[in-house]
Amino acid sequence: MPSIALSERLGHAFGRPELLVQALTHRSQGADHNERLEFVGDAVLNCVVAAVLYERFPGIPEGDLSRVRASLVNRDALARLARGLDLSANIRLGEGELKSGGGDRPSILADALEAIFGAVFVDGGYASARAVIERVYASELIDLDPAALGKDPKTRLQEWLQARRIALPEYSVTAVAGEAHAQTFTIECRIPALAVVAMGSGASRRAAEQAAAAEAYAAAVAGSR
Repeated sequence: MPSIALSERLGHAFGRPELLVQALTHRSQGADHNERLEFVGDAVLNCVVAAVLYERFPGIPEGDLSRVRASLVNRDALARLARGLDLSANIRLGEGELKSGGGDRPSILADALEAIFGAVFVDGGYASARAVIERVYASELIDLDPAALGKDPKTRLQEWLQARRIALPEYSVTAVAGEAHAQTFTIECRIPALAVVAMGSGASRRAAEQAAAAEAYAAAVAGSR
C-alpha cells in the first residue's frame, strides 16, 4: 500500500484508496496498472495548468500560454516533481523493472504522477484534482516567469547567475544505471558560491544536466528570497 506520508504530501484523502494503488502500479507489475488513469490525468493536468495560466497572466497571448504550459507538463518537469514526492519508493514494479532501476526512470515517474492526478479526479472530481495539482506544482508556480520558461533550464540558470555576477555552475556525472539501451544518468550541479548542490536524472547526459539545472535554479531562487 502507498505510504500515508504520500497521501499527506498530495493533500487528498482518498475515498477509494484502491485508486491510488492502481495509479502507482506499473504495467510490469500486473494487469490492473495505471495507464488508464494516466490517460485521464494527462487531460486533467493540461486543463488545470491552462486554467491557472489563463487566470494568472491575462495579458499573455494563446501561443505563449501554450509554450509555458508545455514547459510545465513535459516529462522532465513531471519526473522532477515526482521525485520531490518520493514516488519511486511507492511505485509498484515488476521484478525486471526493479532490477533495471525503473523506479527512477523519468518516463515511469512522470506517468505515475499523471496517473495520480487522474486517480484524484476520479475519486474526488475536478476541484480535488486542481487542489492537488496546484499543491504539487506550488514550487513551479510561485515565481513563474513566462519569459524565462521559453529557455531551457541550463540557459535560464546561467543567465540568472551571470546577472548576479556569480560563477557558472559545475556539472558532474555521479551515476549511470541500467542496460546500455536504456541507461539513466544522474548528474550533480554545484554552485559553490551559493552552497547549492542539486541532482538530476535523465535518459541522456544532456537531459540529466537539464534536470539538475532546473533543481539548482529552484534552490538558488528560493535561497535568494
